[in-house]
Amino acid sequence: MSIPIDSQCLQCHFRRNLEFAESLGSSEQVMDFARRLMQMYLDAPADVSSPWFGPQTAQLFHECFGLPLDRFQAERLQSNQFVLERLPMVREMVFSASDPVFAGLQCAILGNYLDFSALQGQVSFEKLEDMLRDALKMELDRQVYASLCQDLEKGKALLYLTDNAGEIGFDRVLAEAIAQKYPNLQITFCVRGGIAQNDATREDAAAVGIPFPVIDNGNCVAGTQIDLLGEEAKQALTEADVILAKGMANVETMFGCGYNVYYAFLVKCQRFVRLFDRPMFTPMLVKEKK
Repeated sequence: MSIPIDSQCLQCHFRRNLEFAESLGSSEQVMDFARRLMQMYLDAPADVSSPWFGPQTAQLFHECFGLPLDRFQAERLQSNQFVLERLPMVREMVFSASDPVFAGLQCAILGNYLDFSALQGQVSFEKLEDMLRDALKMELDRQVYASLCQDLEKGKALLYLTDNAGEIGFDRVLAEAIAQKYPNLQITFCVRGGIAQNDATREDAAAVGIPFPVIDNGNCVAGTQIDLLGEEAKQALTEADVILAKGMANVETMFGCGYNVYYAFLVKCQRFVRLFDRPMFTPMLVKEKK
């Protein structure tokens, strides 16, 4: 149950990583990296999604060029700091809106822009600052949103699957709005179990002050690779009445899983442009089809 990597996605993955490798070492090192990357594709199980290759690719960069496994550490810290400084403004924006949950969702999806892996060299804090001013103008599927609210009203447990560092601060505000409107709902945050690009870890959850229970997925794959989940995350997934999954990697690793999942993300690659027939940076709220 996932969106398997296809030929165009594989080409993009190979090209982007090879271009980055060319900035790191000699032609001999780059060719060694390229051969090992191709072998990684050949050795992979059939029908795995793109995020599945993340930990192995990071390990290759480490072995071939000495790159730190946590190569986005500075970006994670900067993202958390950026959002922390703006949390009072975002919280004011959300809780003064006529529908704080919808406003929180708008801001949380906007935070999905803080993706230094998918948007190599394109992330700008200045641009996000400008985008925040128009956050409440964001259009989302109102039927899906109404369904989400109905499920939150009926449900007892919400599992919030996070994505990027920094973005998790916006997720905090949305979760606070949900908790205020649905006080009987138990909310649990799930982060990555280790370094996965600039995705949020327990450290990032603590940095932005998540006031809800935090668990991790037990692995370093971006997204929610169900067969790799730790026992705590697996239990939380099966026991949740509602699952809110942020970011494209959660879509890639979970779509078709059959759980009651609502995916919230920005379209940030051509694969998703084709899959959802929407332009780049379109905000999306999509319900899992049973």
